[in-house]
Amino acid sequence: MYRFLLTPRWWGINLFVVLAIPFCVFMGTWQLGRFEDRVQSHEQAEKAPDPSTRAAKPLDALLPVDKVTSGRPAIATGTYADQFLVPGRKLEDRQGFYVLNMLRTDTGKALPVVRGWLPGSATDARVPAAPKGEVTVTGDLQASENTHSDGVNVRGGLPSGQVGMISAATLVNLVPYDVYDAWVTLPEAEAGGTGGAMKPVPAAAPEGSGLDLKAFQNLGYTGEWFVFAAFVLFMWFRLVRREAEAERDIALGLVPEEAAAEAAAPAAETAEAPDAAEGAPKDAPEDPSSPDYDVASTPVR
Repeated sequence: MYRFLLTPRWWGINLFVVLAIPFCVFMGTWQLGRFEDRVQSHEQAEKAPDPSTRAAKPLDALLPVDKVTSGRPAIATGTYADQFLVPGRKLEDRQGFYVLNMLRTDTGKALPVVRGWLPGSATDARVPAAPKGEVTVTGDLQASENTHSDGVNVRGGLPSGQVGMISAATLVNLVPYDVYDAWVTLPEAEAGGTGGAMKPVPAAAPEGSGLDLKAFQNLGYTGEWFVFAAFVLFMWFRLVRREAEAERDIALGLVPEEAAAEAAAPAAETAEAPDAAEGAPKDAPEDPSSPDYDVASTPVR
């Protein structure tokens, strides 16, 4: 009864099922592993001490920024140069902007330093001037932002002197010197100036270290892939059962083979053209020149 499984058509179906199910299981397992890694990172971050409470180290000793060094206090010495405003940043549910200055170090590179946060719009804002001369700053180390970071403006079109993303890839196009692929935020913002006292910007947790939306997306994708695998297997059993029932009905004579063949034939083959012997359509008028033309039957108008 199941000999049809060895036909060329069913060989293609079977091959698809054999390849699709392991692929879906593999992808579901991979997504589950990603979710478990995020859970483990979250647990480790909760158990670990606050990075900001650890001893400060020179900037170069903490680079590149990873989940371990993110948030660690970094020390850098240099001179403040260009200043930028980063609009659209919230602090304590209030809308405002960051004050970002480039600290040029002895290495020739510049370190982006977020000196603080001010409320309101960044346009025509009065910002406290950066300290003059050589300074040594100690700030919490952060990785460069990307398009998925909170508050980032990727639409562009900002006025001169403003940036939407704190990233080396963005800042290097605005200044004539190299930029570190990292930035720091001062735990105690500088006070005073014509713009008022700035508030310190707390360091953000490293990306991928918490149970954020992406973690639960991984869990959702896990369920989807396993559902796909179950659906493929269900449809295969359904097709096999339907084919087996059709073969059984033919074997018992419930469905003649000729009828089954006709049912499978294209409808276009059964729809034949009108017989030529039948002539013109029934409603067509008769030809008066024909010998069979009946004048009496012709209606008078």
